[in-house]
Amino acid sequence: MASVTVTQLEDNRTPQQVYEGLKGSIARQREVLSDMIKIPLQELANICAEVWPDKTLLDQALMSGLDSLPYCQFLYALDTEAQQISDNASRQGQLPEHFGRDRSQRPYVRNLVPAENFILSGAYMSLRAHRPSVTAIQVIRKEDRVVGFIGADFDLRDLPLTRVLYEEPAQWKQIKGDPAIRGSVFLQTRAQSRLDEQLDDALIILEELITVHGVFHSQIHFSSSRAIIWLRNDPFRYRLLDVNELLDPEICFAYPIVDYPENTVIKVEQIKPILESFRQLRFGDESIYLRSGSMNIFNGLIGLNFSCDGSHYIPHVEFLDKDMSFWGISAAS
Repeated sequence: MASVTVTQLEDNRTPQQVYEGLKGSIARQREVLSDMIKIPLQELANICAEVWPDKTLLDQALMSGLDSLPYCQFLYALDTEAQQISDNASRQGQLPEHFGRDRSQRPYVRNLVPAENFILSGAYMSLRAHRPSVTAIQVIRKEDRVVGFIGADFDLRDLPLTRVLYEEPAQWKQIKGDPAIRGSVFLQTRAQSRLDEQLDDALIILEELITVHGVFHSQIHFSSSRAIIWLRNDPFRYRLLDVNELLDPEICFAYPIVDYPENTVIKVEQIKPILESFRQLRFGDESIYLRSGSMNIFNGLIGLNFSCDGSHYIPHVEFLDKDMSFWGISAAS
């Protein structure tokens, strides 16, 4: 069953390409923010250039500049050494305690390239509020010479563009677990849990809860003899079923009967084969065995966590397509 510890993807994308899909979503959000603030910051830089380096006039210009940057938290002016030569302009007024501040070591300044007129930093943790933030840096030029910069700080929670939900791709992923556990995996053997002793009955009850009683996401923990379920009519809270509840058919009285939804990725007839595969992976090998398995009928992902502490997240079709020999388990198991 060595394949459990090998990183594997079952479509044409590499792990790097999957990661770049998430990065692409982030990049699009950053592009939207840049488009929102580039022109107002350039116009503000032109105004600041006219009064540079008069602190009083810079403070006035920056306070006025907040009107054209509705999501900006703070505005300030820096010289070419990243020393602050203005107060912080904020919605609450001027904050003079920031005048003279050395920002040269802050993440949005360290990689500053003066030749670029506008730079939007990567996200970082703010010193003041300890929250994810970004800073835009706008170059100020006077007589074709760089004289300084405008800094514009944004708290990510204030930005409307961050409300777009990233959609996780249906992709086989593997995550390696604790190296200490992996290193000693062949020194251990599976211990029979209470759930193992009556696993067939428990899987029948879990199938009933999924197909008839509205469970859309479930996790069954074989080694610790419990299950966790999420219901469609109460999705924000999970229910913990201990081994006694999971083996008691009367548990079905606790949840209303509902029709199996039509818009699921996992179809009702596939539930039983998936659970049966869990059973085989639990008992198929005494050293490397399934500790927990999960399924979500809407995104179609199957989660597997093995005794080596390796985890797989697999589209259900690919999971069902693999026979037990793929996992190193003989057909007789």
